[in-house]
Amino acid sequence: MISDSTQKPLACWPGTELYDGEVIPCLTVIFHTTGCTWNRCRMCGYKFERTRITDRGEKICALLSQLAWLVAHHPLESFRMVKIFTSGSFFDEDEVPHEAREAIAEAFQGKIVVAESRTEFIHPDIITPFKEQIDDAAGTSALYVAMGLETTNDFIREKCIDKGHTFADFIEAVKNARQAGAGVKTYLMLKPLFLTEREALADMKRSIAEAGPYSDIISMNLCTVQRRTEVERYWKQGAYRPPYLWSAVDILLSADYFVQSDPVGGGKIRGPHNCGACDREFVAAISEYSLSGNREILRNVMESSCACKKEWEHVLEHEEPWCMPLTR
Repeated sequence: MISDSTQKPLACWPGTELYDGEVIPCLTVIFHTTGCTWNRCRMCGYKFERTRITDRGEKICALLSQLAWLVAHHPLESFRMVKIFTSGSFFDEDEVPHEAREAIAEAFQGKIVVAESRTEFIHPDIITPFKEQIDDAAGTSALYVAMGLETTNDFIREKCIDKGHTFADFIEAVKNARQAGAGVKTYLMLKPLFLTEREALADMKRSIAEAGPYSDIISMNLCTVQRRTEVERYWKQGAYRPPYLWSAVDILLSADYFVQSDPVGGGKIRGPHNCGACDREFVAAISEYSLSGNREILRNVMESSCACKKEWEHVLEHEEPWCMPLTR
């Protein structure tokens, strides 16, 4: 459900999420805002999904209007968790003024709330009030600050993603979130631009191990080719291929931490894919694993006899940084 008006969220959909060993109903919302202050990440298409509002009062009105639409179309009693995204950072005061955050907190009081933001906006004086406002004193609420760390390797994050912060910045933001009594959800990205499949696989395994101690929840995003991005430009030139689903399953199986993954665009040419014949099976397995934590599901697909497994293994062994991707 994509909006064509600032009076609706940019997108909104119901789903389910594994939380504390239980699958619970979840609502995901992307509020349409003035956008990210950094606005340079090579893979992000949300840089084009921003309003032109400059007046602070109008920003508040636009967000309250979207919240009213959300409440009217999605009865909040049907959901125990709400995941909040914006075109940028939810805790950026300029993008989401505190008056709007207070109204959102009141609407989601008693829920488990996951709210995404860049590291530079994670301060106790901003997080604490929001956490207190969603608290219903019944012990049913919780706040998790979600941050796109992407990788623990500062060189890869700077050169391949252009993220604009360091692993040290992330660790400081984690300290600030915990000081405010919030949990931490860490987003990592498999195969940003310029990495071979082998390099991406190794980077993700290392990142999970290094980010794990700082995270309550880890989610692995599989890079997709979004329109009008730098990644799309290289992809059109044959210089980038999204990650293999084989790689994603291999990573999830080897991780010492439980890692969620929602293979958006899985099986499509712009998204993570194998050969086409086995993609649906892999996407279903990753999704089922993320709701159960049962690694047997992943082992079953990893033992698949699909011929593209040899292709993936060949790519891991022979693809080099100085050449174009070996496959599409």
